[in-house]
Amino acid sequence: MPNWTQFYIDGQWVTPTSSERLDVADPSTETAFAQVAIGNSDDVDRAVRAARRAFPDFAAFPLAERIALIARIRDLCIARTDDLASAISREMGATLGFARDVHVPAGISHLSEILRVLETFDFERSNGRTRIVKEPIGVCGLITPWNWPLNQTLCKIAPALAAGCTMVLKPSERSPASGLILAEIMDEAGTPPGVFNLVNGDGPGVGSAISAHPDIDMVSFTGSTRAGVLVSQTAAPTVKKVTLELGGKSANILLPDVDFPDAVAKAVARCFINNGQSCNAPTRLLVPQERIDEVLAHARAAAEAVIVGDPASPSAQGPLANRPQFEKVQQMIEQAVADGATLVCGGPGRPQGLNCGYYARPTVFLATPDMTIAKEEVFGPVLTILTYTDIEDAVRIAEDTEYGLAAYVSGRDIEQARQVARRLRAGTVHVNYPARDPAAPFGGYKRSGIGREWGEFGLEDFLETKGIVGYGHA
Repeated sequence: MPNWTQFYIDGQWVTPTSSERLDVADPSTETAFAQVAIGNSDDVDRAVRAARRAFPDFAAFPLAERIALIARIRDLCIARTDDLASAISREMGATLGFARDVHVPAGISHLSEILRVLETFDFERSNGRTRIVKEPIGVCGLITPWNWPLNQTLCKIAPALAAGCTMVLKPSERSPASGLILAEIMDEAGTPPGVFNLVNGDGPGVGSAISAHPDIDMVSFTGSTRAGVLVSQTAAPTVKKVTLELGGKSANILLPDVDFPDAVAKAVARCFINNGQSCNAPTRLLVPQERIDEVLAHARAAAEAVIVGDPASPSAQGPLANRPQFEKVQQMIEQAVADGATLVCGGPGRPQGLNCGYYARPTVFLATPDMTIAKEEVFGPVLTILTYTDIEDAVRIAEDTEYGLAAYVSGRDIEQARQVARRLRAGTVHVNYPARDPAAPFGGYKRSGIGREWGEFGLEDFLETKGIVGYGHA
């Protein structure tokens, strides 16, 4: 991987102002395989100045040229699928097959979707005697997480480019490899200098500098709720727009009429996708009290069937992405046991035979809604099962959370399932485990965030609305 110790600023690979480096560890071996440069406020300022210089010309770019640029980026991402998949697997532990078949296509889908949106999107329209004009918001700071590095980066870059914005990207310092490849792709695609800039670094050194910078007009952040609060606080003095996609503790309601063997197996699989490291994972499984014995048997069988191992092998689940996350998951599992939750399978420690690497045991608990394991985000392969007495009780338990990123409902009676879905205060509600839809809005209610990403909803967040009054007169 080239350019580990450089940043991409103003169309060039440049040397950082600081010599600070951070080891990038392979989570399957716990050993460093590279070092990445760590930036500071001077590097951010340099990147912002480049983005600010580039903004007027790129904002005026003909739409057809922006469309052509996005299409070239998409085609180059497709051509480099193997490189991107290998980087994602090594930097954050996804199995190589999952990185190639899910991570990379998910990221590319945002480029394809924004191209579809631009076919019909109205940047201008009449509203009475006023002309409504949608204009790019300006220079954007993009701060992305380690768990879905390409997906969460491209779901911001695609609408930013479509709107005519310029940007400074800070990928997670724990998973920087795919971001560096993406910078190479942006360069090869002919992105005008200054439109896309990349500065690696940590939250205090680079994230805070982006959030506070007076010449950044918008910050789009994905990460923990705690970090999102800090971004908002840092951005407040400059009154810039902030969009946040934060944590979740998504409820998954199985209605009494579901096919329980099938629905429970899917519930376990959905919870454990990406090694359980998805903010919208259905981590709280709500089931009828009278079916609990059957549910526990199905959940145990599904979890114990998960093969954990080397990401390069055909394993279904690799390691957690980094040491801090591994330690957090272990602490959460131990806390659940101490709180009296029933351990159905799994538990603390590594799976048998894996003595190195950040591997966690696929774990299922039966708990009560007041327990920490049922309230706080774990971000690992840990499913919490809760029981309800009737549908009203299920909705009450589902809504008893500070989060509202996603929710799930399954039932044979599709109209009943949809009615329950309408009652859940979450940004996305999935009915009967549908396929992923990049046209759906993605974002949360409550402490799960502000704003929406993906497709036309993401594009709208990178646009300002101007009203030019007086179009009704000659």
